[in-house]
Amino acid sequence: MTKVIINRLATGVPGLDDVLGGGLPEFSFNVIAGTPGSGKTTLAHQIMFALATPERPALYFTVLGEPPLKMLRYQQQFDFFDNDQINRAIRFVNLADVSDSGTLDAVLRRIADEVEAHAPALVFVDSFRTLLLADSTDGHPPNVLPQFIQRLGMLMTAWQATTFLIGEYFTENLDTNPVLTVADGLIWLRQSMQRNSMVRKMEIMKMRGQAAVSGLHTFRISAAGIEVFAPARVSHMPYKQAPVESERVRVLTGIRELDEMLGGGLPRGYSALIAGPSGSGKSMLTAAFLQEGARLGETGVIAVFEQRPDHFRNRTLSRLIESGQVGLVDSSASDLSIDEVVILLLREIRRLKAARVVIDSLSGFELALAPTFREDFRGSLAHLVTSLASVGVTVLMTSELEDRYTDLRFSPYGTAFLTDAIIVQRYIEVDSRLRRMMAVVKVRASAHSDQLREFTIDDSGIRMGDMLGDQEGLLGGMPTRKRVAHDAVTPGSVEDG
Repeated sequence: MTKVIINRLATGVPGLDDVLGGGLPEFSFNVIAGTPGSGKTTLAHQIMFALATPERPALYFTVLGEPPLKMLRYQQQFDFFDNDQINRAIRFVNLADVSDSGTLDAVLRRIADEVEAHAPALVFVDSFRTLLLADSTDGHPPNVLPQFIQRLGMLMTAWQATTFLIGEYFTENLDTNPVLTVADGLIWLRQSMQRNSMVRKMEIMKMRGQAAVSGLHTFRISAAGIEVFAPARVSHMPYKQAPVESERVRVLTGIRELDEMLGGGLPRGYSALIAGPSGSGKSMLTAAFLQEGARLGETGVIAVFEQRPDHFRNRTLSRLIESGQVGLVDSSASDLSIDEVVILLLREIRRLKAARVVIDSLSGFELALAPTFREDFRGSLAHLVTSLASVGVTVLMTSELEDRYTDLRFSPYGTAFLTDAIIVQRYIEVDSRLRRMMAVVKVRASAHSDQLREFTIDDSGIRMGDMLGDQEGLLGGMPTRKRVAHDAVTPGSVEDG
């Protein structure tokens, strides 16, 4: 038996081809379904404007009480809308009159006449469910609907058209819905509100002949249209750091004494957590890390969730961003999803071929996520760290901590185990003055210093000092001077009484 090669169409929707399993099968019979307002028509139009050409035209049948002009008035606000394509590569046909006065047979004849007249490569019917509901009120037998769907599918296949039926559905009951069972592909759109947060998700419930990516995929509707955030494991990411075959290469932080404490720098490809209270110098350390990379010819990326880019106080970091040596990920969009953040980071890493990444901070990152994604923040963080590790970049992440002296914590999320290295910063009080201390708590599979060293911050950045050898109880926040044993008393040292 000869194997039939099925061509796949690039939909023009960022991320959608990835979750479809490589694009949309040509000549397939597809359903785009979901609740009202979930983005069905926008998705259909975005695909249509991406694929339609004068040589491969599209027919868009509307079964709406309102004329297509009203629908187009809103759709033309999107960047993908091209008015020059209307009546040239794209033709709109309103079926409202025949659906109101006729039957499904009359509708099918009208569709067949338009298809025969224009020979489209793409056919859209919106809203298909409205058409079916109108016919069901006329007392037609229930077997009419399956027959109609089969005849429509055969008609489209005979004309070698890729077909999309758009409809409003509130449940995913495939067993009782002939439209959904007959379809080759089924794209289901969802939207939910939680604490005034809107989250949109897409599921490829069926795609015959290819392995679509299972699960729910978040997407966003913006002025550019729809963008789907596929999991990082399936997103195309050609750039990856070259593997290190010999002894692991060390990445310098820009602070010589800290590199010594780390055992010669941070091993390349590691993720490190910098934990400390507000104002302890975490962001200064990440700036030094990116600056050192720029000095060595390595580009970097910083994802800022703590403060807006125009509020950067570090002039050196601002210059690195302005010069293009450091890329900035600073999404102003609310209700982010973890996949969206990962894709934004990977996109910037790929653009710059970056070797260093900073996330400042995890606390801000959690607040930027939609509430539904905060419920399992540890899982989200694990996904982020794994995705960045897969491309070989070296990562510094900052974590805001209360300065608690009854215990030694490194993360409020219980996620310190996910990172390869931990650097902790603390405040201490000595002689009624606030002083800063730094220590390397962990460097996986590598020797490192166990010193607690004082450091200061000035206009030049972080300056490392020495250990406070005459103090003890530093981790308690209020150290005391070590007791010095008195010299032994020698004969004659005390006058006889």
